[in-house]
Formats: sequence, structure tokens, C-alpha cells
Amino acid sequence: MRLRIPLRAVLVTAGLFVTLIVMAGFTMTTGDFRVPIGDVLLAVTGDAPPAAEFVVNTLRLPRLLVATLAGAGLGVAGAVMQSLSRNQLGSPDMIGFSQGAATGGIAAILLTASGTVGTSIGAAAGGLATALLILALVGRHGLNGYRLVLVGVGISTVLMAFNGYLITRATFGDAQRAVAWQVGNVSGRGWDHVTLVAVALAVLLPVVLLYNRRMSMLELGDDTATALGVGVLATRLVPLLAAILLVSAAAAMAGPIPFVALAAPHLARRLTRNPGPNVLPAAVTGGLLTVASDFAAQHALQVQLPVGIVTSVFGGVYLVILLIVQRGGRRS
Repeated sequence: MRLRIPLRAVLVTAGLFVTLIVMAGFTMTTGDFRVPIGDVLLAVTGDAPPAAEFVVNTLRLPRLLVATLAGAGLGVAGAVMQSLSRNQLGSPDMIGFSQGAATGGIAAILLTASGTVGTSIGAAAGGLATALLILALVGRHGLNGYRLVLVGVGISTVLMAFNGYLITRATFGDAQRAVAWQVGNVSGRGWDHVTLVAVALAVLLPVVLLYNRRMSMLELGDDTATALGVGVLATRLVPLLAAILLVSAAAAMAGPIPFVALAAPHLARRLTRNPGPNVLPAAVTGGLLTVASDFAAQHALQVQLPVGIVTSVFGGVYLVILLIVQRGGRRS
């Protein structure tokens, strides 16, 4: 069987990866305590001065890796959801998976006074439970088209109201913690967070890549995909389950970072000009968007912001520009 790899997609993915490395370098060296790039490299090997080693290995590197891995996982999940639903709005943000993870995390924070581990478990459980509920409501034949999006938006709206109710009934301190986590935040993350999200991505990304070509065929229609020998049900369910687990893992470690899963596949597809899910370009784009947004959240203003605030601003602006461009293209 011949495997065709578009050259443009390879070049775009490589370029995005190099940009991500450069952005990571800025993140590691810039801050209140400036660390030369040489000391950053030495800190990774354990030969740097104690101050530089503490700043790099304890404060900055885990935060950078969580942002990168969580963003990559969201990018992959968004690519899968948009491909399977055949809808550009079919991302975990719009469908409600992220909001379900937020509900689980907030409930764990407010109702059980859980720490980091309990919040992570609650977020993962909330994302999975919401996904199962939505899939049960849309049925086997509702994974494509607008039905999945409409049901997801409805569930997401209900969960958003429930989250607001929980926060208004909480004490001031608990409500402050819940709101800070709800918008998406990678501040204060440690190596345990890195390990969990890295394991999830290492296990689930190969699964999605294995179905990448089949999902591309599925975009042509169920009848065409069946004629080409693609198992339609498995091609839907297996990548979809992987996407749900990726969203849950990312939300568990970094909170429900908004708009990355929506924007990353769009940008990857426009850059590569390649049909299909574009899983790897979307993963690198998601990581780059999250790292760049976190860098802006730390240094754009006098006060540090959660990364989710920056991604929300970027996502809103991107959607407006996308609508304007598409409207102009239709007129011409």
C-alpha cells in the first residue's frame, strides 16, 4: 500500500515545530529572573547554578511542558471532532466536552475540598460523563452534521448555568479557586502534571494517527468510505473516544483552556491546504497557540493572567476574522 505524505504538510509542520521551539526558548529565558539560554540547557542536565536550576526545573519547565502537551492534546481532539462531525464548529469547546470537564473540576473543588489530584479526577470524570451523555442523545447516526453540535451546545449551556450556580453558592475562597481554574491555567504546575498529560498524549496520539487516513476517507461520505473498505463505526468510535480522553486529560491538568481545540485545526488546515484531519499539524499548532498565549499572559500586562483569558481573546478575534473572510469570499 502506497503512503502519500504531502510535502507542504511536512514543511508546515516542521516550520510550526521550529517556531514552537523558539517560543519555548523565549519562555524559559524571560521573566523577573532572566536565565541565559546556556544556563537553561545546563539546568536541564543538572549542571547549572542552583538559582537557575530552581527557576528552570521547578518553575518554568513544568509549566511550559504542560502548556505544550495540553495544547497539543486539544489540537488533536479538535481535529478529530471537526473531521468526524464534518463541521468546522464541531470542537470540544462548542460540543460541551470541555464544559463537562469544567463541571467535574468545579464540583471537586467546591463540594469535596479536593486538592490538585481530586480536581484532576473530577475534571476527567466530568468530561467523560458529559461525552457519554451527548453521544447517547445524538445516537449512532448523529455523529456527523449539525445534530451533534446542537445537542452539544444545549448540554454546554445547561452545564455553564450549573457551574455558575455552584460558584455563587460557594465561599469566597473556594469560588476564587474555582474561577481561576475554570478559565484555564497552567500556573504552578509541577512534574506530576507533566507526567499525566504526557502519558495520555503518548498513548492516544498514535491511536488517532492510525485512523487518520480512514477519517479522511470518511469525510467523503459513509457510502464512499464503505466502498473503499473503511469500517465506518470503528472509524468514528475509536478516534472519538481518544479525543474525549485527550480533552479530559488536558482539562484535568490545565483546566478547560478555551478555543484552542477550535482554532488549531482551522489554522493547520489553512496552512497545509490539505484535506482531512491534519492531526500532527493540528497538534503542533495547538501546542504553539497555548505556549504563545501563556507567554502573552505572563508578559503582556503588569499582572499575570490565566492562559485561558488570552486564548479566549484570540479565539473570539479569530472567529470574527474567519466570518468576515468567508463572507467576503462568498460575495466575490
